[in-house]
Amino acid sequence: MNKRILSVIVFSAALLSVQAQDGKGGISPAMLGRIQQSYRGTPSDKALRNAIGNNDIRKLALNQENMQDMDTHFSIKVDSKGITDQKSSGRCWLFTGLNVMRAKTLARYGFQSFEFSEIYPFFWDQLEKSNLFLQGIIDTAKSPLEDPTVEWLLKHPLSDGGTFTGVADIVSKYGLVPKSAMPETNSSENTARMAALISLKLKEYALQLRDLVAKGATPAALEKEKTAMLGTVYRMLVLNLGVPPTEFDYVRTDAKGNPVETEHHTPMSFLEKYGDKQLLTNYVMLMNDPSREYYKCYEIDYDRHRYDGRNWTYVNLPVEDIKQMAVASLKDSTMMYFSCDVGKFLNSERGLLDVKNYDYESLMGTTFGMNKKQRIQTFSSGSSHAMTLMAVDLDKNGKPVKWMVENSWGADSGYKGHLIMTDDWFDEYMFRLVVETKYVPAKIMELFKQKPVRLPAWDPMFAEEKEIGVSD
Repeated sequence: MNKRILSVIVFSAALLSVQAQDGKGGISPAMLGRIQQSYRGTPSDKALRNAIGNNDIRKLALNQENMQDMDTHFSIKVDSKGITDQKSSGRCWLFTGLNVMRAKTLARYGFQSFEFSEIYPFFWDQLEKSNLFLQGIIDTAKSPLEDPTVEWLLKHPLSDGGTFTGVADIVSKYGLVPKSAMPETNSSENTARMAALISLKLKEYALQLRDLVAKGATPAALEKEKTAMLGTVYRMLVLNLGVPPTEFDYVRTDAKGNPVETEHHTPMSFLEKYGDKQLLTNYVMLMNDPSREYYKCYEIDYDRHRYDGRNWTYVNLPVEDIKQMAVASLKDSTMMYFSCDVGKFLNSERGLLDVKNYDYESLMGTTFGMNKKQRIQTFSSGSSHAMTLMAVDLDKNGKPVKWMVENSWGADSGYKGHLIMTDDWFDEYMFRLVVETKYVPAKIMELFKQKPVRLPAWDPMFAEEKEIGVSD
């Protein structure tokens, strides 16, 4: 190219850049002056600045008018025994799904205590997700790296988060074992390092598979290569989590904890006796997303934990419809998988979720006026954590006043390992509920026969639930 022409192009680009920086839309000196007037530096402004600069905003915004004794009575409550602890992992979805089954086991057999091994299905979850990723890479290998699906895959090769979909996908295929048969390890309780190393390896494998496809590798050759890659992943999982048992002995006890019988099991026989074999067919996912049309079915691409699993379908409903099914389930002593935006207005010391917990508006001198629909549309709120819905308190008219969930942050967290939420908070920050089909009205079940509206994997409303520890 002619040097003179090149110089003109460079000069023109520089001029456009200067014009973009100095043109309309920027903060001019006059505008800055008007902006600065919003802070007057009054004694009250200075006091607030000093207070906020040296303290946790939540403590300053704590609404003292909402600090009266917390009502812990519930008119309908399913008993639970023993609070689980996911530690520094994003496995809330898995703990919650297993706790729903655990409650039934405790009630059925009268055990003093009981807990499924969380690490056992987690092991298979991580292997199956690795295969889901690698096969997804093969399926999209002829698309450019800039393709949205390819980009999403490479950004999300592996995660310890998930939804009830994963519980159904993994447990139905691999079964369950008691905690005694496969106890936790440091890597299962602190998943970040293991996940980072396996993810790095998976991304390396992704480039190799794409290269093989570009060179014309046959499906059989790709399958062989993928199998070898998964062998490496399996070894890494074993080194971190242990070898999943294929058979084991389980000592069954009575209500007082005394041994009754030693049973020999495989994971599938243990699932059949102590778990729920109907996870894929006996449960439906309901959601409350006012940003989308109600009474419609939605399917999320790649919203599964196994490549040979199925994308979960959700029916979007008004919150009042969901509450009716939740109450019906609790009245029948059946807990549910429940997910929400747990960090919003959580007073972790009291274990209370209440929109009145913190008065940020008075502290900051402004209002925060978005409704639930607007918060979803602006990525300000979404489902982040799964817990087990276990109680509701109804008023004299049968309307919910408050709810309680069994959490998986340990027995010392919140209210004796639980969280209590007001019904107003439930309206604003509840997103998903998994209900057994027998509690779902026929007209709602009919909605699942619709052809689902298919949404992309990166839809923000359907991010994995993986809250770790206490948020804000």
